[in-house]
Amino acid sequence: MNRYEPQNTTAMQRPPRRRLWLWMPIVIVLALGVFAAVMYFPIFAFQTKGFPMPPPASVSTAKAVFEEWMPRLEVVGTFQPVRGADLSVEVPGIIDQVDFDSGGNVAAGAPLIRLRDSDDVAKLRTLEAARDLAKTNFDRDKAQLDRMLISRAQFDVTAANLQSFEAQVAEQQAIVAKKTLRAPFAGQLGIRAVNAGQYINPGTVVVTLQALDPIYLDFFLPQQVLDRAKVGQEVTVRVDAYPQATFTGRISTIDPKVDTATRNVAVRATLPNRDRRLLPGMFATAEILTGEPQRFITLPQTAITYNPYGNMVFRVTEEAGAEGKQSSLVVRQTVVTTGQTRGDQIAVLTGLNEGDLVVSAGQTKLQNNSPVTVNNAVQPSNDPNPQPRER
Repeated sequence: MNRYEPQNTTAMQRPPRRRLWLWMPIVIVLALGVFAAVMYFPIFAFQTKGFPMPPPASVSTAKAVFEEWMPRLEVVGTFQPVRGADLSVEVPGIIDQVDFDSGGNVAAGAPLIRLRDSDDVAKLRTLEAARDLAKTNFDRDKAQLDRMLISRAQFDVTAANLQSFEAQVAEQQAIVAKKTLRAPFAGQLGIRAVNAGQYINPGTVVVTLQALDPIYLDFFLPQQVLDRAKVGQEVTVRVDAYPQATFTGRISTIDPKVDTATRNVAVRATLPNRDRRLLPGMFATAEILTGEPQRFITLPQTAITYNPYGNMVFRVTEEAGAEGKQSSLVVRQTVVTTGQTRGDQIAVLTGLNEGDLVVSAGQTKLQNNSPVTVNNAVQPSNDPNPQPRER
């Protein structure tokens, strides 16, 4: 080789590729060793140097007990009057007189307002005079017809004239009667919406009239529970306006058809309302008793952990300690089947036995087999019939 020929110094300095592949496993092993040392050192330090472990979680507990429940349906509804209407006039006119006060009670047929009707009354008097004359002619022609002094055709004309005037008088009497608005039924009036001297058109609301005793409660039931509702069943009703009071009525009507859009059935209950505390339009919650008492294992609803794959509870059990050590409390996740609810309580159908101790508060910090300590100083509500209270 010519000594003056240029040489490739880069290729001579690059280490062989085979040598790099030999170092790769050594580097990976060293990295895994460092990672394991970092992860294991805290645990080793706790075990060898006696560092304290985290304390057990503090939880509240409740005991699973049997209670008697009345089977019932819970519904929401709206009060409706037995009879109720927003009253208005049929003809236009100027109000001449107002015969009621806002909020008063009226009897059926009582006059409420009178429209100015002098022109219509004068026309009625004219028609009545014409009718009276036609009646006189009719009586005279009838007597003459009996004696064969006039033809039957002439008498028929006289009779037709009398019938025409009688019809005109009846029509005008109806027009005059429409000038007075009367209560269609007995009830309680609302706030007056018109005043004397005001011109109103047909359909203008004058006042609302409501018959309040008794009163209806309308609600809906899904078709799946329709067989549990019967006419005559007792209904217990509560309203937000009177949180400490309950009202009792009975189912009076069940609609004979199912709504195809919602698959619900309309139901109506009738309640006495002598003191008129219940008003149309009020929202209400109701309970329908549907059978004999049943016994269920009950828990506070806060004890149930809801999951897409099943409902669970944390059951507290006592675990024996090693030789020379005290026993400890641990929790076990248990799948349960839940039933209906009642206030703050829920029925457990399967998964628990009477007397089992379960966690009622503090589940978010627990896992299966976690150690716990029990502190029942503060307990979640477990009231079957909770009532709102001001604090």
